[in-house]
Amino acid sequence: MSSPHTHPQLFSFEFYPPKTEEGAASLQVVHSKLAKLNPDFFSVTFGAGGSTRDLTFTTVIDIQAKGIAAAPHLSCVASTKDNIRAILKDYQQHGIRKIVALRGDLPSGTMSAGEFRYANELVEFIRQETGDHFQIHVAAYPEVHPQAANGVEDFKNFKRKVNAGADAVITQYFYNAEAYFYFVDACEKANISIPIVPGIMPITQYAQLFRFSDMCGADIPRWLRKRLESFGDDRESIQAFGLDVVSELCQRLLDGGAPGLHFYTMNQAAPTLAILNNLHVKSQD
Repeated sequence: MSSPHTHPQLFSFEFYPPKTEEGAASLQVVHSKLAKLNPDFFSVTFGAGGSTRDLTFTTVIDIQAKGIAAAPHLSCVASTKDNIRAILKDYQQHGIRKIVALRGDLPSGTMSAGEFRYANELVEFIRQETGDHFQIHVAAYPEVHPQAANGVEDFKNFKRKVNAGADAVITQYFYNAEAYFYFVDACEKANISIPIVPGIMPITQYAQLFRFSDMCGADIPRWLRKRLESFGDDRESIQAFGLDVVSELCQRLLDGGAPGLHFYTMNQAAPTLAILNNLHVKSQD
């Protein structure tokens, strides 16, 4: 394990592109609250098969214009090289320097997988087209990708992305710190030395969290599931308990040498701010 706190710990926040004017106005408020923490960047997700491509672009350019780096997600499934080339060019022209490169989910009903099958092919293509212009972040699954045949195959796929030219890694969220530390150790043994930033999902309610976690292969440990279920509809207790659990997880990760934290904000400021407050990260008012 690398020794804790040998580098500045960086925080980043993920948004999804708002689909309505109300959503956009609300995101402006969330952005301005989180921007006071001076994050490393804000990332913006990209819908299945590029279904939110224009919304992602608008949101990214808007964030970048406010003075903090924006990192668009770019998924390659159901896409062509010409299509991706055009997007990269647009982002270059707008001064975007970071990208989160993903395979992405196949949009429902689409037969064609496009010209890319895996994220490593996308990373390779970005490097061929744009050299070192972009800092490329890729995804990792400490608890194994839900569609992977097994853990060994999943790690091989991950290594391909790193070898194709990735600069940093953001993990799927998890609630078991050991999964992250085990994954980091596996990376060290495989001579992978780029930063591996844990993805953090605040807990604010549980029906949606369970649904989400089943879909993306994030494990909710049995003790946590049982405690959350025991609160029934008591939102306040769920949020207070969730805040304690996730704050403790974050502290453990940082103490264990994690280079920073990437928050899946779900376009809300309060849950993430509460966790960072518990970690004594202060707004720069």
